[in-house]
This record gives sequence, C-alpha cells and structure tokens, in this order.
Amino acid sequence: MIGNKKIVCVIPARLHSTRFPKKILSHLSGKPLVRWAWEGALCIPFFDEVVIAIDAEETARVVDSFGGKWIMTSESCSRGTERLVEIQGKGLVKGDIWVNWQADEPFLSIQVIKDLLQSCSFSEAEIWTLKIKMREEDRIQDPNICKVVCDINDHALYFSRSPIPYRQEKTNVPTFRHIGLYAYSNAALKKISTMPSCKIEEAESLEQLRFLYQGLKMQVHETEELSLGIDLPEHLSAAEEYLKKQKLLGLLIENIPFNKV
Repeated sequence: MIGNKKIVCVIPARLHSTRFPKKILSHLSGKPLVRWAWEGALCIPFFDEVVIAIDAEETARVVDSFGGKWIMTSESCSRGTERLVEIQGKGLVKGDIWVNWQADEPFLSIQVIKDLLQSCSFSEAEIWTLKIKMREEDRIQDPNICKVVCDINDHALYFSRSPIPYRQEKTNVPTFRHIGLYAYSNAALKKISTMPSCKIEEAESLEQLRFLYQGLKMQVHETEELSLGIDLPEHLSAAEEYLKKQKLLGLLIENIPFNKV
C-alpha cells in the first residue's frame, strides 16, 4: 500500500519467448528465473499482492514447486501488458496500481520500485516508468536500447530506438535510456484493453507509443540503477558472474518474503 492505493504486482511469465524459449524456467544459481522474480517481488513491502501470469501447465508445475501463486492467461498474449489486462478483466485480482515485473528480471531492487512508484499516490499521470542517463556514448546508436525524451515535468514526449534528441553531442543534452518497468493505474489498464495498435508503435516496435498516441500521460522518473535482465542464453552467464561478485563483496542477501499472498 502507498497512501491509500492498493499495489498489485503481476509477473508475466511467457514460456515460449522468441529469442530464448523457456527462458523463464532456465536456472540461475540453482533457481528458475521466474522464482527469482517471485521472491524479489515478495520482498517489496508495499506490494499488497503478487501473482505470476503464466500461459503453460509446465510453468504452473514449476511455480507450484516453490509455492508461488499463478493465474493462467492466454498463449496469444504477445506482451506482458496484455496479461495484466486479461487478469484485470477476469476480476480475480483487484488493485489501484498494477506493477508489471517481467519474469526475466531477477535483480530488481526495492530502490528501483521506490523510484518507479514515488508519485503514484498523487500524480496526475496514468502510467509510471523509469529512465536512466546514458553514459556509454557507443551504445546511444544501439537500436536494441530504447531512448526517451520528456517534458519539463518528466512526462514522456516520445520513445525511440534511434538516438534522441538528435546531435546531442553538440547541444550538450543528455540521452536517457528507457527502462521497461511499468506501473499502471487501474483506469489506464481498462483504457489499454480497448486500444488498437498505431503506426508509430509498429514502426518503432514499442508498445508504449500506443499509450502516448492515445493520450495517456506517462510519468518517467529517473533512477540510478540499471537492472541486469535476461534476454539471451549468454546473459545467464553474465548474471552468474554478477552473483559471484555480489557474494564476494558480501552484498547478496537471500530473498526473504516480506509478506505472504
């Protein structure tokens, strides 16, 4: 709970991802990725409910093995947001703010979630997300990294896979990387459920452009933490190295559920 807002966390767990099939069941340090996300979410003290949105019986069996709570959603959902919309529509979970925590994000911290939700109890925004200042100049051109520009109130103006703003090296304007972690108001999810895709969304292959195109106000808070997501098999090796370093530094604390759902 934040203010008087009930916060629901949904972990979309698509089994057959395109680039890395059955990624969410791949093991990291002896645990499937979906379990890392589940235990991480349970450690967030202001989440009132946590549920995993699955699309396969194989995933259900794995989630049952560690005591997770799941809801079956359609295999046809291509994005995590669609699974949140489906769960909301079924009425099995109710909340004021819905957080979309992807199952391939094992290391999201309490601070990142605080950054995300810092204004959700009073902001006029309908969707909240994050940005981080890019310091690696060679990655600004990378189309796999989404960038964002905002207005004076940190409401999103546009997202792109191209460098934005243009020629930032001559104007000394920083480039911000968009972090694909979202929180939606209950009303925003209902609106999204009826929204068709739009041409700019299809051109950039970025679903958040549909929200902007339809007039939803998106608050983009800045964070200092960039989480290590798992998109490809080789990312698991990088994650294992990260865990080893954390253990050596004495910074790794085993996930202990804060609340039970």
